[in-house]
Amino acid sequence: MSKTNVRRHALEKCRSVKETQKILNHGFFTRNLKKVYPIGLQKSTSSLSLSSISLSLSQNSNDSSQADSLTPLDEKISLALRLISPLDRREPTIASKPLQQHQSPSPPQITEPEEFKRCNWITKSSDKAYIEFHDECWGVPAYDDNKLFELLAMSGLLMDYNWTEILKRKEALREVFAGFDANTVAKMEEKEIMEIASNKALALADSRIMCIVDNAKCIMKIVKECGSFSSYIWGYVNHKPIINRYRYPRNVPLRSPKAEALSKDLVKRGFRFVGPVIVHSFMQAAGLTIDHLVDCYRHSECVSLAERPWRHI
Repeated sequence: MSKTNVRRHALEKCRSVKETQKILNHGFFTRNLKKVYPIGLQKSTSSLSLSSISLSLSQNSNDSSQADSLTPLDEKISLALRLISPLDRREPTIASKPLQQHQSPSPPQITEPEEFKRCNWITKSSDKAYIEFHDECWGVPAYDDNKLFELLAMSGLLMDYNWTEILKRKEALREVFAGFDANTVAKMEEKEIMEIASNKALALADSRIMCIVDNAKCIMKIVKECGSFSSYIWGYVNHKPIINRYRYPRNVPLRSPKAEALSKDLVKRGFRFVGPVIVHSFMQAAGLTIDHLVDCYRHSECVSLAERPWRHI
């Protein structure tokens, strides 16, 4: 055999030995890795994927059950993989930031609107019936004959009761006096008057009941003369409410020249319990004179009603 052939044979033998050793080392390396990372190794055409190894390492390094079964050789292999894994391919540890708790804004406080300012004689202790009378009736122009008769009769009871006590009896009074229909009340006889007097809810004396009946008879005479009780009453203020602008309760009078003139004529016509003070209270309630204080919310409303064009019968 020539020297050239001998050298070639030696090189091929050396090459085959190296390849065999490489295969053996690769098989040993792979076999030992599979003990620790059975799902993390992937073969490529050139070499093991280091990224896959490092990923498997990060996924399984916290597994305490597998870590306990590692042999010294396995630990060396694991350490070697950590060292050879590129830094840029290692998964950075992300520090968990505490979640910021966004405090929901507190709901806005709902403030109730201020109550309507009323006349000073309406207080927090005032009865509901009295407040409703102030808000809905007192100072509102009344043109109906029955309504005017009702207000005149209730004003006459102020000699014995106050407005609150009278207003609590309002529905009962309407029932026994037929809705204050002057024609019906004027025809009441003694028996009906005694039945009303025996009504404990009303607590009216016989003289007060007779007064209302007699006034109803006088109203019927005025109706024949003037066409209606409303036309007669409103004629004393030229069919237009008197608008006053008082600022304080002490400014509101108990009587007025108009009330004195009307009272005098009513007495002349046979009416009873119709003095100037009672007649002025009647005129205030019926809206013939508007005596709400200027800072009371009802003053402007009643003035608006007073300025409307009304047809008086």
